[in-house]
Amino acid sequence: MPATDLDLLIEAARESGRIATRYSGKTAKTWHKPDDQGPVTEADLAVNEMLQRELPAARPDYGWLSEETEDTQARLAQEKVFIIDPIDGTRSFIEGADTWAHSLAIATNGQVTAAAIYLPLLDKLYAASAGQGATLNGVPIRASDRTQLTGASMIAAKPNLHPHNWRGQKVPEIKRAYRPSLAYRLSLVAEGRFDAMLTLRDSWEWDIAAGDLILREAGAITTDKRGQPLRFNNPHPQVKGVVAAAPALHSDLAGRLAQWPE
Repeated sequence: MPATDLDLLIEAARESGRIATRYSGKTAKTWHKPDDQGPVTEADLAVNEMLQRELPAARPDYGWLSEETEDTQARLAQEKVFIIDPIDGTRSFIEGADTWAHSLAIATNGQVTAAAIYLPLLDKLYAASAGQGATLNGVPIRASDRTQLTGASMIAAKPNLHPHNWRGQKVPEIKRAYRPSLAYRLSLVAEGRFDAMLTLRDSWEWDIAAGDLILREAGAITTDKRGQPLRFNNPHPQVKGVVAAAPALHSDLAGRLAQWPE
């Protein structure tokens, strides 16, 4: 059994990659989830099956939350819980792109304490453990130290830059980019390749839990769109968007966003 939670997640993330890459995204069997929840492939299900078998066996007292497992309230009674997205960016996987990821996290009393995000086709493994810093393929990473939003590089979908999302409908002058996998977007900011990441839509915990810790351990600040700290293992496993950036830039970014009612 791996000695630490992070060791366990890293080992599981790499095995997830070995399983997923046995499938061709363009030919893998695909189904569409009800209520317009997006596609799922046989690769997603194969990875989830392995993770749900191996991770709870290694940590039997941990709860379980995964995009591809029917949720139950049992996890709410657990101090620690796995939060898993077997494949984040399933549409990209289906298209044959290389920017989909496995996102694995462990939350302790609502805070993520171990995390791994692995992109097998790019051979990029982001990892973090609480208080131990963040790494990419074993090398420490740090978020950008930019302090001004004007001219900053931000990774975000186009709808986030609609004027109604900004105070006075004044959209900042930023350089926008996009990646389909939310876990990868968060990781790219932790790596310092982008200055900030913004998503104003309600976000599923499995998409963002691992990235939250990796960002924080890389020196960034993460909050929801209202500026509140992110909490995990909620009864309904979503948070109110994500704002991620270095401390000074985060303050500037959050201060320009429109205010939303509770």
